[in-house]
Amino acid sequence: MDERIMRGRVYGADHDDPEAGLRPGHAYVELVGGPLDGLLLDVTGWTEADRAEGALLPTEIGRFGPGGRSAYGPRAGVPGRFDWRGDLR
Repeated sequence: MDERIMRGRVYGADHDDPEAGLRPGHAYVELVGGPLDGLLLDVTGWTEADRAEGALLPTEIGRFGPGGRSAYGPRAGVPGRFDWRGDLR
């Protein structure tokens, strides 16, 4: 997928949804590195424990293609960033 299309987009949003951007009152973290680099993850309603655990995000563009997941976790000292940890089946 064209990197320019993915930048500033919210993970899980339909690529042709005109309302796919940031929503007022929602909290986001930026995904850094890996196949989802530059996308924003909506963490609205996540507890501190949820954020500390990170996320396993289904993606078809990771190392394992369809059915694969990318692991992202919080960057120490930077609350608005989740760093890529690797891809999983």
